[in-house]
Amino acid sequence: MSNNTLSLSLPVQIIKQNKRFVAYTPALDISTSGKTEKEAQARFVEMAEIFFEEIIEAGTASDVLSELGWKIAQKKWTPPQIISSQPVGFCIPTFV
Repeated sequence: MSNNTLSLSLPVQIIKQNKRFVAYTPALDISTSGKTEKEAQARFVEMAEIFFEEIIEAGTASDVLSELGWKIAQKKWTPPQIISSQPVGFCIPTFV
């Protein structure tokens, strides 16, 4: 690994929607899908790499990451931490 790279580990939620698996992370607010969970994860990695390449190339990385809740400390960006991921119940009017 060169000095110009940063290794990240982001929380990714995998959701099954019909016959597709959707991979989503709130840390970047991006998602992608695949026919299998493994394919969705692989496509997510590719999409995250493209996301970072594009914001760095555009010179907007600091603005975009700040808007997404990332913090910079000791010259390193850290994503927002998910404190809890659990169902929250509520009632809505019937619409069926």
